[in-house]
Amino acid sequence: MRGSVDGMTLTFAGTLDRSAVTASVNQLTDLVGSTEVADAWDRESALPGMTVGGLARHLVSQPECTVEFLTTPGPPDAQVLTLVTHYERVDWLQAPVDAPENTSIRDDFNQMGSAGRTESVKVLARSREQLRAAIDAAGPTTYVPWQDCALPTDDFLVVRLMEIVVHADDLACSVGVAAPTFRPEVLDPVLALLAALAARRHGQDTVLRTLSRHERAAGSISAF
Repeated sequence: MRGSVDGMTLTFAGTLDRSAVTASVNQLTDLVGSTEVADAWDRESALPGMTVGGLARHLVSQPECTVEFLTTPGPPDAQVLTLVTHYERVDWLQAPVDAPENTSIRDDFNQMGSAGRTESVKVLARSREQLRAAIDAAGPTTYVPWQDCALPTDDFLVVRLMEIVVHADDLACSVGVAAPTFRPEVLDPVLALLAALAARRHGQDTVLRTLSRHERAAGSISAF
Protein backbone atom coordinates (compact mmCIF):
# COMPACT_ATOMS: atom_id res chain seq x y z
CA MET A 1 0.00 0.00 0.00
CA ARG A 2 1.25 3.48 -0.84
CA GLY A 3 -0.48 6.75 -0.08
CA SER A 4 -0.13 10.53 0.26
CA VAL A 5 -2.30 12.94 2.17
CA ASP A 6 -2.21 15.81 -0.31
CA GLY A 7 -3.49 14.02 -3.38
CA MET A 8 -5.18 11.17 -1.54
CA THR A 9 -3.44 8.79 -3.90
CA LEU A 10 -3.80 5.23 -2.73
CA THR A 11 -2.88 2.11 -4.61
CA PHE A 12 -2.46 -1.57 -3.90
CA ALA A 13 -1.06 -2.30 -7.36
CA GLY A 14 1.52 -5.02 -7.04
CA THR A 15 1.04 -5.42 -3.28
CA LEU A 16 -2.45 -6.86 -2.77
CA ASP A 17 -2.73 -10.39 -1.47
CA ARG A 18 -5.23 -11.56 -4.08
CA SER A 19 -6.14 -14.62 -2.05
CA ALA A 20 -8.03 -12.16 0.17
CA VAL A 21 -10.67 -11.87 -2.55
CA THR A 22 -11.46 -15.56 -2.72
CA ALA A 23 -11.31 -15.78 1.07
CA SER A 24 -13.85 -12.98 1.48
CA VAL A 25 -16.21 -14.57 -1.04
CA ASN A 26 -15.96 -17.96 0.65
CA GLN A 27 -17.12 -16.33 3.88
CA LEU A 28 -20.39 -15.21 2.30
CA THR A 29 -21.77 -18.72 1.87
CA ASP A 30 -23.06 -19.23 5.39
CA LEU A 31 -24.53 -15.72 5.59
CA VAL A 32 -26.35 -15.71 2.25
CA GLY A 33 -27.55 -19.27 2.79
CA SER A 34 -28.65 -18.74 6.39
CA THR A 35 -32.15 -19.42 7.67
CA GLU A 36 -32.30 -15.86 9.01
CA VAL A 37 -31.75 -14.39 5.54
CA ALA A 38 -34.25 -16.80 3.99
CA ASP A 39 -36.94 -15.95 6.54
CA ALA A 40 -36.46 -12.19 6.05
CA TRP A 41 -36.05 -12.26 2.26
CA ASP A 42 -39.02 -10.04 1.42
CA ARG A 43 -38.69 -7.68 4.39
CA GLU A 44 -36.96 -4.32 4.29
CA SER A 45 -33.25 -4.51 5.05
CA ALA A 46 -31.10 -2.10 7.06
CA LEU A 47 -30.88 -0.06 3.86
CA PRO A 48 -34.16 1.87 3.53
CA GLY A 49 -36.24 0.73 0.58
CA MET A 50 -34.07 -2.28 -0.20
CA THR A 51 -35.34 -5.72 0.70
CA VAL A 52 -33.16 -8.30 2.39
CA GLY A 53 -33.37 -10.29 -0.83
CA GLY A 54 -32.32 -7.29 -2.89
CA LEU A 55 -29.41 -6.65 -0.56
CA ALA A 56 -28.30 -10.29 -0.69
CA ARG A 57 -28.47 -10.20 -4.49
CA HIS A 58 -26.41 -7.01 -4.50
CA LEU A 59 -23.85 -8.67 -2.25
CA VAL A 60 -23.42 -11.74 -4.44
CA SER A 61 -23.19 -9.52 -7.52
CA GLN A 62 -19.76 -8.41 -6.29
CA PRO A 63 -17.93 -11.68 -7.02
CA GLU A 64 -20.20 -12.11 -10.06
CA CYS A 65 -19.10 -8.84 -11.63
CA THR A 66 -15.51 -9.46 -10.55
CA VAL A 67 -15.41 -12.56 -12.72
CA GLU A 68 -17.19 -10.79 -15.58
CA PHE A 69 -14.98 -7.69 -15.60
CA LEU A 70 -11.70 -9.57 -15.15
CA THR A 71 -12.49 -11.78 -18.13
CA THR A 72 -13.89 -9.09 -20.46
CA PRO A 73 -11.32 -6.95 -22.30
CA GLY A 74 -12.04 -3.24 -22.24
CA PRO A 75 -11.24 -0.55 -24.81
CA PRO A 76 -7.48 -0.38 -25.34
CA ASP A 77 -7.55 3.40 -24.89
CA ALA A 78 -9.57 3.42 -21.64
CA GLN A 79 -8.31 5.97 -19.17
CA VAL A 80 -6.62 4.37 -16.17
CA LEU A 81 -7.61 6.16 -12.97
CA THR A 82 -6.38 5.94 -9.42
CA LEU A 83 -8.30 4.03 -6.78
CA VAL A 84 -9.77 7.07 -5.02
CA THR A 85 -10.02 9.37 -8.04
CA HIS A 86 -12.25 6.98 -9.94
CA TYR A 87 -14.98 7.70 -7.37
CA GLU A 88 -15.35 11.11 -9.01
CA ARG A 89 -17.18 9.21 -11.77
CA VAL A 90 -19.47 7.34 -9.37
CA ASP A 91 -22.73 9.24 -9.81
CA TRP A 92 -24.48 7.80 -6.71
CA LEU A 93 -21.77 8.90 -4.30
CA GLN A 94 -22.73 12.57 -4.06
CA ALA A 95 -26.41 12.09 -4.93
CA PRO A 96 -29.15 12.16 -2.24
CA VAL A 97 -30.41 8.79 -1.06
CA ASP A 98 -33.73 9.34 -2.86
CA ALA A 99 -32.12 10.47 -6.13
CA PRO A 100 -32.49 8.25 -9.22
CA GLU A 101 -28.77 7.46 -9.11
CA ASN A 102 -29.42 5.59 -5.85
CA THR A 103 -33.01 4.45 -6.17
CA SER A 104 -32.29 2.82 -9.53
CA ILE A 105 -29.67 0.58 -7.90
CA ARG A 106 -32.08 -0.27 -5.09
CA ASP A 107 -34.94 -1.02 -7.46
CA ASP A 108 -32.82 -3.08 -9.84
CA PHE A 109 -31.55 -5.36 -7.10
CA ASN A 110 -34.95 -5.62 -5.44
CA GLN A 111 -36.21 -6.90 -8.77
CA MET A 112 -33.29 -9.27 -9.15
CA GLY A 113 -33.76 -10.46 -5.59
CA SER A 114 -37.39 -11.28 -6.29
CA ALA A 115 -36.12 -14.37 -8.11
CA GLY A 116 -35.59 -15.82 -4.63
CA ARG A 117 -32.77 -16.94 -2.41
CA THR A 118 -31.99 -20.05 -4.44
CA GLU A 119 -30.97 -17.93 -7.43
CA SER A 120 -28.64 -15.79 -5.31
CA VAL A 121 -27.08 -18.87 -3.72
CA LYS A 122 -26.46 -20.26 -7.22
CA VAL A 123 -24.87 -16.98 -8.37
CA LEU A 124 -22.54 -17.06 -5.39
CA ALA A 125 -21.62 -20.72 -5.92
CA ARG A 126 -20.91 -20.17 -9.62
CA SER A 127 -18.78 -17.11 -8.91
CA ARG A 128 -16.78 -18.97 -6.28
CA GLU A 129 -15.99 -21.69 -8.81
CA GLN A 130 -14.82 -19.20 -11.43
CA LEU A 131 -13.15 -16.54 -9.31
CA ARG A 132 -9.69 -17.98 -8.74
CA ALA A 133 -9.07 -18.69 -12.41
CA ALA A 134 -10.35 -15.24 -13.38
CA ILE A 135 -7.98 -13.56 -10.91
CA ASP A 136 -5.02 -15.68 -12.00
CA ALA A 137 -5.59 -14.81 -15.67
CA ALA A 138 -6.28 -11.09 -15.13
CA GLY A 139 -4.23 -8.43 -16.87
CA PRO A 140 -2.57 -5.44 -15.21
CA THR A 141 -5.69 -3.28 -15.53
CA THR A 142 -9.42 -3.95 -15.45
CA TYR A 143 -12.06 -2.00 -17.33
CA VAL A 144 -15.03 -0.74 -15.30
CA PRO A 145 -17.88 -0.04 -17.74
CA TRP A 146 -20.02 1.72 -15.10
CA GLN A 147 -17.50 4.56 -14.98
CA ASP A 148 -15.96 4.08 -18.45
CA CYS A 149 -12.46 3.84 -17.03
CA ALA A 150 -9.89 1.27 -16.04
CA LEU A 151 -8.22 0.61 -12.71
CA PRO A 152 -5.06 -1.25 -11.86
CA THR A 153 -6.41 -4.76 -11.29
CA ASP A 154 -5.35 -4.90 -7.65
CA ASP A 155 -7.18 -1.62 -7.01
CA PHE A 156 -10.27 -2.92 -8.80
CA LEU A 157 -10.17 -5.93 -6.48
CA VAL A 158 -9.94 -3.67 -3.43
CA VAL A 159 -13.12 -1.89 -4.54
CA ARG A 160 -14.85 -5.25 -4.71
CA LEU A 161 -13.46 -6.22 -1.30
CA MET A 162 -14.87 -3.03 0.16
CA GLU A 163 -18.29 -3.71 -1.35
CA ILE A 164 -18.23 -7.27 0.01
CA VAL A 165 -17.23 -6.28 3.54
CA VAL A 166 -19.65 -3.35 3.79
CA HIS A 167 -22.66 -5.16 2.32
CA ALA A 168 -21.98 -8.33 4.29
CA ASP A 169 -22.26 -6.17 7.40
CA ASP A 170 -25.44 -4.55 6.03
CA LEU A 171 -26.98 -7.96 5.43
CA ALA A 172 -25.96 -9.37 8.81
CA CYS A 173 -27.37 -6.31 10.60
CA SER A 174 -30.58 -6.63 8.61
CA VAL A 175 -31.31 -10.10 9.99
CA GLY A 176 -29.74 -9.86 13.44
CA VAL A 177 -26.77 -12.18 13.01
CA ALA A 178 -23.05 -11.65 13.46
CA ALA A 179 -21.22 -10.28 10.45
CA PRO A 180 -18.38 -12.40 9.04
CA THR A 181 -15.05 -11.84 10.75
CA PHE A 182 -12.75 -11.06 7.87
CA ARG A 183 -9.05 -11.74 8.09
CA PRO A 184 -6.54 -8.83 8.07
CA GLU A 185 -5.65 -9.38 4.41
CA VAL A 186 -9.28 -8.57 3.59
CA LEU A 187 -9.97 -5.88 6.15
CA ASP A 188 -6.77 -3.82 5.97
CA PRO A 189 -7.18 -2.57 2.38
CA VAL A 190 -10.91 -2.00 2.95
CA LEU A 191 -10.27 0.21 5.96
CA ALA A 192 -7.55 2.10 4.09
CA LEU A 193 -9.91 2.79 1.18
CA LEU A 194 -12.76 3.87 3.48
CA ALA A 195 -10.42 6.20 5.39
CA ALA A 196 -9.18 7.75 2.15
CA LEU A 197 -12.73 8.29 0.90
CA ALA A 198 -13.77 9.74 4.25
CA ALA A 199 -10.87 12.21 4.15
CA ARG A 200 -11.79 13.18 0.61
CA ARG A 201 -15.39 13.74 1.69
CA HIS A 202 -14.90 15.48 5.04
CA GLY A 203 -11.35 16.86 4.89
CA GLN A 204 -8.10 15.88 6.57
CA ASP A 205 -8.65 17.70 9.87
CA THR A 206 -12.12 16.29 10.50
CA VAL A 207 -11.12 12.70 9.84
CA LEU A 208 -7.78 12.88 11.65
CA ARG A 209 -9.26 14.43 14.78
CA THR A 210 -12.26 12.12 14.90
CA LEU A 211 -10.05 9.05 14.58
CA SER A 212 -7.42 10.20 17.06
CA ARG A 213 -8.97 12.54 19.64
CA HIS A 214 -12.32 11.84 21.24
CA GLU A 215 -12.50 15.34 22.70
CA ARG A 216 -12.17 16.88 19.22
CA ALA A 217 -14.35 14.42 17.33
CA ALA A 218 -16.51 16.26 14.83
CA GLY A 219 -19.29 13.70 14.40
CA SER A 220 -19.83 11.38 11.47
CA ILE A 221 -16.94 10.75 9.12
CA SER A 222 -18.82 8.26 6.98
CA ALA A 223 -17.09 7.56 3.67
CA PHE A 224 -20.45 7.47 1.84
